[in-house]
Formats: sequence, C-alpha cells, structure tokens
Amino acid sequence: MAESLFPGEPPVSLDEVRAWLRLGTPADDAVIERLIDAATNICEAFIGGRLIMRAAEEVLPIAFGQVRLRVCPVVGVDAVTLLAGDSETVLQEGDYRMAIAPDGGARMTIAAPGDAKRVRVAYRAGMAGEANGVPEAIRHGIIRMTQHLYLARDGAGIAPPAAIAALWQPWRRVTLGGER
Repeated sequence: MAESLFPGEPPVSLDEVRAWLRLGTPADDAVIERLIDAATNICEAFIGGRLIMRAAEEVLPIAFGQVRLRVCPVVGVDAVTLLAGDSETVLQEGDYRMAIAPDGGARMTIAAPGDAKRVRVAYRAGMAGEANGVPEAIRHGIIRMTQHLYLARDGAGIAPPAAIAALWQPWRRVTLGGER
C-alpha cells in the first residue's frame, strides 16, 4: 500500500496536546506533531482499524474467487482491477459483490476472475470523516499516549499507563487467530 499517513488533520490537534502538557512556548511543536502521529499509529494498530477515513489500495491474491481487504472499517470501494500476467481488467460494480461485516471488515467475491490470480482494490476506510467524528475516549487516549511518548523521550523505560488501553479497548477488533 502506498499512501500518505494522514492526508488531513490527525485525530487530535497540536493545541489540544499542548494544553494537556501545559506547554507555554512552541519550542517543541515539531516534536509533539511527530509524537501525535506516532500515538495515532499506535492507537490504530491497537484497535485494528483506521480512525479517520482515507484511501487505501491493495494488491491481493484471489482465493476461490474471494478477497479479504486488510484495512478497516471499509466505507466504500472506488475501483477493482483484475491482474492476469501483463493484462489488467477493470471490473464494473456488477462484476463483484462486497460484504462488509458489522466490525467494518470486508470480503469481496468476484463473479468471474478468469485467469487472474491477483486483484488491485482501491477503497476508503476509517471510522470517521474528520477528527471530531472520532470517539472522545479514543482521542483522549491519543493525547495520553502522546504525553507518555513526550515524557519518555529521554529513554525512560516506563510502560504506557494502563488507562490508555482501557480508553481504546471498546473499539479493539479481536479475532480468534488467522486474518483480521
């Protein structure tokens, strides 16, 4: 997948984090912005999904006419292209069926894959269209994780507070093994 990490604003603003950290001067703003990005990545990895909707593109193997998209929660499909050797065939909406589970995971069934062994799927995934749509508990957990990363930047080997995981836990996608 090739994409920008945050093609818009992150789920929490620099001003929110600066206020939480009680910072008066903008001396560390660049560092804090990178820590917000890192905390957001940690959150997305923990919950198993994207917070703010953004584009994704994957090239996946076709198994028995089916493909499971890796990024969730899936909001919509933009393009589906069968890949067979050097040829590419763009599919129309009627050529595939998309099933989106309640947790946002998606499985695509391709009616007639022919000789294609792989498919390229361009789609959008995320739980909210903008920062204010992200649940407040998740946003607060990102602020707390940013605080932890900021305070531990000098190599202090302390674990993040358990409260962060508690804030994120209700949105965590859990599986019994295998793929998400």
